[in-house]
Amino acid sequence: MQIKGIKRGNIIEISENLNIPDGSEVLIEIPEAPQINNEERLKRLHQVFGAWKYETELGEIFAEIDRERHSYFGRPIDFLND
Repeated sequence: MQIKGIKRGNIIEISENLNIPDGSEVLIEIPEAPQINNEERLKRLHQVFGAWKYETELGEIFAEIDRERHSYFGRPIDFLND
C-alpha cells in the first residue's frame, strides 16, 4: 500500500482515508531522494534555461496573473440589524 501525506514537525498528515483502527502501529518507509552534485544540478538547470523563450503568450499570462493578484472585491460586512 502506498499513501501520500505531509510532514509537519513530528506529525505526518495522511491525505486519504485509511481503513485501519486507531492506535494501530504502522511502519513508514521513506525512500531517500537521489543526491546530485552541484555540477549535475547546474547541468539540469541549463537544460531548462530559456525554455519559454519563444512562448508568445507569456506576457499575457503574467499580465493576467498580476491582474488577479491585485484584484480587490471588498469584504463582506455583517449588518447588525439583520
